[in-house]
Amino acid sequence: MRKFFLSVIAITLFGFVFSKTSFAANRYLTCDSCGLCPSVVNGPSSSCVVSPQQVPGDWKSCVKCLYPTLFVAGSTPDPSTCSTLIIDPTTELPKNLVKTGRQFTMLGCITSGSSVGFTGQAGAPTFVQALLNVIFSLAGGLAFLYLMYGGFIILTSQADPEHLNYGRRLIYGAIAGLIITLGSVFLVNLIGSGILHIPGFGGTTTP
Repeated sequence: MRKFFLSVIAITLFGFVFSKTSFAANRYLTCDSCGLCPSVVNGPSSSCVVSPQQVPGDWKSCVKCLYPTLFVAGSTPDPSTCSTLIIDPTTELPKNLVKTGRQFTMLGCITSGSSVGFTGQAGAPTFVQALLNVIFSLAGGLAFLYLMYGGFIILTSQADPEHLNYGRRLIYGAIAGLIITLGSVFLVNLIGSGILHIPGFGGTTTP
C-alpha cells in the first residue's frame, strides 16, 4: 500500500513538473506595433522564427520610438529574439507594452509630451497638436537660418546697396516668420485648450 501511495505521489509530482515545463515556453503575438509579423507557433512548443524578409526597414527606429525600455545600456533589440512579441502569461498582455503618447510616422517619432496617447477620445487632438509642434519647430528653425543668412549677406556685402537691401529683406522676412510662428503656436493652444477645451489638446484630458 505504501508503494502505491508513493507511486501516486511521484506520478502527481512528475505530472505537475511536466505541465509547468511544457507551458514554460513564451507565447507570442502575431505582429508587433512596428510591423514585424514573423512565423509564430503558440502552444507547448512555442516558437518565433524571423526571416530577414519579414523585418521592416524602419523596424529599429520604430522600436526605439515605441519600445524605449528595450534600449537599455545602449543595446539594440534584435528582431530574431521576438522581444516585442512576447506575451506575459500572468496578464495575457504584451510583455513590452508600447509607450503611451508616442507615434512612429514618416516624419519620425512624434510624442505628445504627456501621458495622453494617440488613441481614444483624445487621440486625434493629441496627434494634431504633436504634428503642429513639429511643423512650428521646422518653421522656426527655417526662420532662424534665414536670419543668419541675411546677416551673413549684409556682413559680406562690402557696402553694395543691392546686397544690403537683399540682406535686409531676408532679415525682415525671418523676423516676420518667427513672429507668425510664435503667434500661431499661441493661437492654436489658446483656441484648442483655453477656449474650446478640446480633450487631449495641450496634454489635458476631461474627467
